[in-house]
Amino acid sequence: MKARLLRLYRALRGRFGPQHWWPGRTPYEIAVGAVLTQHTAWTNAARAVAALRARRLLRPDRVAALSEPALARLIRSAGTYRLKARRLRAFTRWLLGRFGGRWDRLRRAPLVPLRRDVLAVPGLGPETADAILLYAADRPVFVADAYARRVLARHRLLTGRAGYEQARAFLETHLPSDPILFNEFHALLVAVGKRYCRAVPRCESCPLKFDLRGRPPAA
Repeated sequence: MKARLLRLYRALRGRFGPQHWWPGRTPYEIAVGAVLTQHTAWTNAARAVAALRARRLLRPDRVAALSEPALARLIRSAGTYRLKARRLRAFTRWLLGRFGGRWDRLRRAPLVPLRRDVLAVPGLGPETADAILLYAADRPVFVADAYARRVLARHRLLTGRAGYEQARAFLETHLPSDPILFNEFHALLVAVGKRYCRAVPRCESCPLKFDLRGRPPAA
């Protein structure tokens, strides 16, 4: 299974090249982007991140000092801005309270209890929590989002009913525990999911067609 997954990874990297995820100048900025892109396009979240950066607010202490209404106004372009302001403040307060805002301390924390703690922050579901852990903290946690699950299910590596945690556990079990690999592989699965493995799949020109072995993709 490991060899097969790595073949898929190499084929995707050969077609799409390095993806350079996640955009952000600091770990905290990356985490902010992960919260703000919930249920919206990245372009909308990026405008909100840029608004915070323009006011030099992309630091945990400065975001924590903002009132929730003030923060909501600044991130309006991200959509559901009041809810996201509440979630961003909750994560920021957790980061300051638990680690003093220091990412070096977060990177050294035992991963299993750390992930449990991040998931306990109000409003942070598994996908957002894992994006923060992987992309901002460089921890070996696979972001098994809908694109990843669709590709894996169509290649019969997972069942179509597999949920987020099942897919994450499968990938983390059968791949080397390497955050750089997880970073690129997740981004590449998103790329192939958007371009080829869509609701109606475009298998003929997909770089992963070889893995179907003459069979149509699973429904």
